[in-house]
Amino acid sequence: MAHHGTTLRNRSSRPSGWALGLLLALGGGGALAQTAVEYSNVAASQGAASSAGAMKVAKAAPGAGQTQSAGAPAAPSRGDGPNCSGEVTQPTMVNVATGKSTLLRLPEPIIRRSLGNPKVVEARLVSPQLLYVLGMDNGATNMILQGKSGKCVVVDVVVGFDTAGLRAKIAELLPDETGVKVSSAADSLVLSGTVSDALNANQIVTLANAYVRTGPPGSNQSGGGAANMASPTTQNLLSPRVVNMMAVAAPQQVLLEVKVAEVNKTLLEQMGAGFNFQLPGIGFIRQFQSAFPINGSGSSSKGVLALFTSKKTQALLEGQDQNDLLKILAEPNLIAISGQEGSFLAGGKIFIPVSQTGTLGGASTITLEEKEFGVGLRFTPTVLSGGRINLKVAPEVSDVNPEGIGVSLAGSSGGTSILPSILTRRASTTVQLMDGQSFAIGGLISNNVRHNITKFPFLGDVPILGTLFRSDSFKNERTELLFVVTVHLIKPLPADYALPTDSYTPPGRARRLLFGRMEGAAPDKPGAPDQDNDDDQAQAAPPPEAPRAKPASGFEVK
Repeated sequence: MAHHGTTLRNRSSRPSGWALGLLLALGGGGALAQTAVEYSNVAASQGAASSAGAMKVAKAAPGAGQTQSAGAPAAPSRGDGPNCSGEVTQPTMVNVATGKSTLLRLPEPIIRRSLGNPKVVEARLVSPQLLYVLGMDNGATNMILQGKSGKCVVVDVVVGFDTAGLRAKIAELLPDETGVKVSSAADSLVLSGTVSDALNANQIVTLANAYVRTGPPGSNQSGGGAANMASPTTQNLLSPRVVNMMAVAAPQQVLLEVKVAEVNKTLLEQMGAGFNFQLPGIGFIRQFQSAFPINGSGSSSKGVLALFTSKKTQALLEGQDQNDLLKILAEPNLIAISGQEGSFLAGGKIFIPVSQTGTLGGASTITLEEKEFGVGLRFTPTVLSGGRINLKVAPEVSDVNPEGIGVSLAGSSGGTSILPSILTRRASTTVQLMDGQSFAIGGLISNNVRHNITKFPFLGDVPILGTLFRSDSFKNERTELLFVVTVHLIKPLPADYALPTDSYTPPGRARRLLFGRMEGAAPDKPGAPDQDNDDDQAQAAPPPEAPRAKPASGFEVK
């Protein structure tokens, strides 16, 4: 037995089993070894008692990737691909998953074939009318098959991801998501269709990413059979990805009601003494006092306990007790689509000077930086199955600090500048609620105590009498903040929704001047005329069943 150009003959009209096995073994290289396998029956001469089968194995020219048969009278033996002497049919599309194979049954025996890109697909002729196709890597190529009659068939082969496996996994894990479509495009998975909510859409994308992260299997370059698989091929230059074109079936809108309650209580107690005196024989005035300065008229703006004055001496005993109470209540309402972020701010802006060094000459310039303050809210709702709402909420309450921050600016005359500062209280959390449920964010409590003592050395330490030589300041500030958040699923209102001003009508002249009325007859009582004014009868309201032309806008709680 010899290879390449050697003819194997058997006494029977059909090749024996060992000869067919040898044919498959020698043809195992397929397109990878550029070896073509042909099989044909040669009729015996007239008058012969039996027919003989012939099987010939020949190596094609490099790059031809073809199979030819000696039993084709209309097809010459050429090494440059099929020579289509008959009709060429329209291309046929064949889709193969990466790493999977299929069998193509052909209408007539094939004598020649050519393959465009052997790295994308592997094709083997297992019988004259049966073609084995294996998907090697993502991509597209084609094959040209020539039959015994001279007709040619063009087969377009597209190799992509195993979309059937992903569809089966989605049906297993998410049986209610029947509107999801999975397709392959080049080196990407395309997800389309509709899903019930955004959470399921994210889970489907996660499953698809797991599929595209799996590298496509490859095939080695050696012959030996269809089951001879080896290491994966070289990865694509472009990593595969998932194209998400899914849409939520009915985007739900969420209304967020937030109540911000803050109580700030401040207790201030101060007591001190102040003296202005002139020492005998010394021409200066020495003053030591507390935080209650004595003005030029000898009085003070604080609570005065006693005031003593003479030509050379002034003495002042002063005390103060102050209580402050601050209450803040804000109720912002905001609407957002499921999966989208909404924000709200009720407050203002301040501008803080910021020093920046210039690029030319190193000179510094002062710019103003914008800062916002007030009651703010940021939230992102996601409607889940069963009416559950996943909510990411971040409320914030900020205010300008009246005390500010004292800084010394370079190049100034040595004074201290007071820069504004912002006091901020914020919280951030993620919860899951049902429609109409509420949750509270509390525990934002602060308790600040400041105690300051200023005294004259030695004399301020004397018991009882030392009170006249020292000043005492005590400040206690307590703040408590509470957020209460309520979520609602909403839907649009009908076109004829009621307005708060529907029940108001302006009063007539007689009703306004004679009876001091501020409103006219109610529109829902058109049959009851005003006994005090004939003008109200002329302004009778339309019947309540009359339709009102209003724009279709607004929302209502579901």
